This record gives sequence, structure tokens and C-alpha cells, in this order.
Amino acid sequence: MKPTIDREHEMNPEQWLTQYDDKLKQAAADAERADAALRDVGGVGSAADGQVTVRVNASGATVDLVLRAGSRDYPPEHLAQLIMKATREAQRDAANRVVAVMREFVGDSPTLDVIEKHLTEHRPAEPEEPVAAAPARARRRASDDEYFENPPTIIK
Repeated sequence: MKPTIDREHEMNPEQWLTQYDDKLKQAAADAERADAALRDVGGVGSAADGQVTVRVNASGATVDLVLRAGSRDYPPEHLAQLIMKATREAQRDAANRVVAVMREFVGDSPTLDVIEKHLTEHRPAEPEEPVAAAPARARRRASDDEYFENPPTIIK
């Protein structure tokens, strides 16, 4: 038996190329919109009632670190823990925002599942022990002159 050709639904090559070109242009426009949206995405995290604030970009890299005056009351090791806690919080925030932006472009799909899984796999885990509160006793604050003449040792 000889196969039949459906001439009614047949597409000429020029029509096919035009439709294909339109699809490519739409994909390029969507990629540009996604790129622009992701450039504006970031995350923010804080610790010690806002004494430490960290901002990260969409990839989780730190772009800003704010240490308020009260952060000088913490010993260096404790301050380092607070900075890391705020950084992890900012990275989780950025990852959630990236997923939300990508959902607009790809919908709830296997593609979004891959993006979300990748961001979750590379998201730093919270330490098992919470960061301790600031010491109850206040340390004597050095005057600016004392501070700059004898800066505290932060890196050992």
C-alpha cells in the first residue's frame, strides 16, 4: 500500500523557515529579558539584630558587607560567625529570588526543577550550633586614637 500525502496541511519550505526564524527571535528576546531580570536579583541577610548585613548577587557572591558600630563589641571569632550566618541567609534569599524569576520564564517545569536543585545543592548548610549571643558584659570601647594606634588582631 502506497503512503498518502496530506496536501492540505503541507507547509512550503519558505513558510517553515519563516516560522523557525520567528521562534529563534522569540527565544533570543526571552533570553535577553531573563538576563536583564537576573542582573537585578540579589539577596540580603542580617545577624545580631542588624549589626551585620550582607548583600549577595544572583550567584551568591558577596557584593556588600555592612558592620554597624555595635559589631565592634563582638570578639573577632564571634563576628566572623555572624558574618557567615548573614551570608548564608543572603544566599538563600538570592536563590529563592532566582527561582521566582526563572518561574516567570520557564513555568513550573523540569527546567525549573533542575535550576532549583542546582541552587539547593550549592547552598551552604546552616551550622548545627547556633551563633551565640553577644557577651553580656560590654567591653570598654577604645577611643578612635587608641583603636588606630593599636588595631585589634582579626586574622591570626
